[in-house]
Amino acid sequence: MAAPRINMRKLKDALRLKLEGGQSHQQIATALGISKGVVTKYVGLAVAAGLDWPTVAAMDEAALERQLLSAPRPSDIYAQADYGRIHQELRRKGMTLALLWEEYCAQTGDEHDPEHPVKPWRYSQFCENYRQFANRLKRSMRQVHRAGEKLFIDYAGPTVALTNGQRANIFVAAMGASGYCFALATPAQTACDWLGATARALTFFGGVPQLIVPDNPRALVKSANRYEPQLNDTVLDFARHYGCSVLPARAYHPQDKAKVELSVQLVERWILARLRKIQFATIDDVNDAMAPLLEYLNQRAFQKLPGCRASVFKEIDAPALMALPLQAWEWAVFKTVRVHIDSHIEFEAHRYSVPHALVGMALELRITASAVEVVHRGQRVASHRRCAHPGGFTTVAEHLPDRHQAQAQWTPERLIHWGERVGVACALTVRRMLERQRHPEHAYRACLGLLSLSKRYGDARLEAACVLACALGTSKYTHIRDILVNRRDLLQASTTPEWTSPSHAHVRGADYYQ
Repeated sequence: MAAPRINMRKLKDALRLKLEGGQSHQQIATALGISKGVVTKYVGLAVAAGLDWPTVAAMDEAALERQLLSAPRPSDIYAQADYGRIHQELRRKGMTLALLWEEYCAQTGDEHDPEHPVKPWRYSQFCENYRQFANRLKRSMRQVHRAGEKLFIDYAGPTVALTNGQRANIFVAAMGASGYCFALATPAQTACDWLGATARALTFFGGVPQLIVPDNPRALVKSANRYEPQLNDTVLDFARHYGCSVLPARAYHPQDKAKVELSVQLVERWILARLRKIQFATIDDVNDAMAPLLEYLNQRAFQKLPGCRASVFKEIDAPALMALPLQAWEWAVFKTVRVHIDSHIEFEAHRYSVPHALVGMALELRITASAVEVVHRGQRVASHRRCAHPGGFTTVAEHLPDRHQAQAQWTPERLIHWGERVGVACALTVRRMLERQRHPEHAYRACLGLLSLSKRYGDARLEAACVLACALGTSKYTHIRDILVNRRDLLQASTTPEWTSPSHAHVRGADYYQ
């Protein structure tokens, strides 16, 4: 380890006592508390530089340091290490300075030249030289990013105006180790835009990192707690699909995602600034214009490190990424529903079948643009193609109960028997409801709704309404309900086909006129 330099104030005092006072080296060393050899060294440097005391007195400490203590040049007998490459290699998982020092020593031995022999630095000096190099990169706390570990995502502040009056929002993603960045224009900053753009970014990178780090947008985070942030169900489903984790940065701490903050700045300078005078009609036009500029940005050489973002990504990040799933991610929402007695659940007024053993249980629906998945305790128990037909049924025959099971609780015969308790017309209406459907189970809810009308209107009125419905040729629950609501059953019961006069003593009768 090199000895620390002498304090410039003591150095100036030593020169004053020697050049002006004429004292001996031992006297100066005793007076200033330094060694005699140090006094000899710096007095010799001053004499060699041709300095006298008036010249030294007129110089400030910085000028005197430059005059006497110019930056030492690395010794020619030591092989110089490529600390820029070493800084990048340390981002690999499991890489250490000790291993890199051993490789440096081996490389120095392989490149040995008898005419100009050099030797490697000792390990302690090697580490010190690297620390000095790393401290010169940036005066802030440096975060160490492992290869393929983190992907930082954010939206840029500036937006791009469209000719239709709307604005395109710019999504930016950056890999932690290499800084390889991705940019995409989206219509807004909804959860669908965030996750859709992130999925596009993962496809662009060709792999999946271990951790995705956003800030705390309300579109993704239900509760922006500093210690245990709560993500919404769709974000958790996204993470499960790609086999990674989503960990929001601390709120109001942009330094936690400095990589993407820098990438946002670069996108604003090298992409958005060049597109400021161009008029765009659609979001796709913006993305088409950004594509070549994004490639140029990733190919730009680093100022202090070797290579560029694209080359470092190809060398360090890309091999460490996890593979993309075979199936593309789809936007999904979640909803809790309960299975009805007809072995169906309802979503958007359409009914989908589930195994009849789950009747009465609360299940979770995962709804995508094309499918409805039914999940029970983390296991998918049914999957159907999504249908927008209200009032319709999507039924798998295997989900329905066996007709021959004596212990089956809900059967058509039981519903018909309930209708017979009300009246003949009610039982006939229930029978017609069951016969009208392809599967009798599809009519279970309508039959129960019909029979429940007796609780509000009574058995007599329900039977009268069913008589009128049979006369009109209908057996729909809604028609019978409307008959009761409009009191048409009462009007039908009070109407007689013909009026007859009662007998009376004052009435002479037809025989009187004969």
